[in-house]
Amino acid sequence: MKTKVITLDNKAAGEIELADEVFGARVRRDILARMVNYQLAKRRAGTASTKARADIRGTTAKPFRQKGTGRARQGSKKAPNLRGGGVAFGPHRRDFAHKLTKKVRRMAMRCALSAKQAEGKLVIIKDAAFKDAKTKTLVGKLAKLGWANALIVAGPQVDESFARAAANIPNLDVLPCQGANVYDILRRDHLVLTTDAVAALEARLK
Repeated sequence: MKTKVITLDNKAAGEIELADEVFGARVRRDILARMVNYQLAKRRAGTASTKARADIRGTTAKPFRQKGTGRARQGSKKAPNLRGGGVAFGPHRRDFAHKLTKKVRRMAMRCALSAKQAEGKLVIIKDAAFKDAKTKTLVGKLAKLGWANALIVAGPQVDESFARAAANIPNLDVLPCQGANVYDILRRDHLVLTTDAVAALEARLK
């Protein structure tokens, strides 16, 4: 399929042929959901941890005699029902990541790109760079283009001055093509790809 290429000044810069197998695939919501869950689970820290009864440092002596005190019998000060004791069934360090095959991950990426194309929210630009790379200037350009919430995917290297200009703009992400992922594509309203990013993604997903 053919689509227009524009510049950051919203001027025409020709056309580009998009691969149907990458940008025209059938959108499967179940695959997108699996991929998003995979990404979010993988980035969880899993550092929550509590001390169980065996981890508490202290005496192992019986707190008081078994009978005659009128109190419930106790065998240890480390019991969960006593102050300073261990936590029963508390969280421990763990890895939340789970496996997802490479075939499914690639399919999810194709689905995400195709979804943006089908919604008319995929924009192709010539490049993500301009001379006066200042935040104020970039905000003005984005306002004219109507990109209030967007992900810009550049080529293998993001222009340093452009990345600095975009760093303080809310709801705008800038990534190199190798960093493009399903979660970031779906969480932003518009997906903006440079021509270099299109070539890289097609080579990666065909």
